[in-house]
Amino acid sequence: MTRILILGANGQLARHTTPVFLQHPQVQLTLFLRRAQRLANPDPARVNLVEGDVTDRAALEAVMPGHDVVYANLAGDLPRQARTIIAAMQATGLKRLIFISSMGIYGEVPGERYRSVLDPYRDAAALVEASDLDYTVLRPGWFHRGPAVPCRITRKGEPFQGHDVSLASLSRLIVDLALTPGREVRSSLGVSTS
Repeated sequence: MTRILILGANGQLARHTTPVFLQHPQVQLTLFLRRAQRLANPDPARVNLVEGDVTDRAALEAVMPGHDVVYANLAGDLPRQARTIIAAMQATGLKRLIFISSMGIYGEVPGERYRSVLDPYRDAAALVEASDLDYTVLRPGWFHRGPAVPCRITRKGEPFQGHDVSLASLSRLIVDLALTPGREVRSSLGVSTS
């Protein structure tokens, strides 16, 4: 069994990725969100819903043991959330983190300047990258509901290619990263499909 902890489980991308995880019979999920009643449990035999706040280190430390991967799909005070996640993972010995950020945090999108709107994403990614965790930071383009097609990947330091990414493609990439030990560890990847 591979046990995945999804932080921010009611977010659009997380809600789209949860059923993709459940296509794999060896996966068990813990969906962590502020108001658990907002989600119906898609498979009570394999999914546990936990109500909590990502900025509450004690709550994270209570839920993390026994998991193999943390997938963080968050909004709000991202640097504070990243600090808490990193500290809780270090305290519990959990190493693998998939952290969703945004395209443009390094000024890598040709012809675009996103200014301060991306500061929280940039700051949180910097905290994750400075940690000793086995992280993968994903920097997706804008979401759309197109079909699952191969993702276009750019690495940190390369110009971002494309602009948008289908939720189906990004979900498939997240699941593949979570279920393939060592894949793209300590990497920051720009992701698009168009």
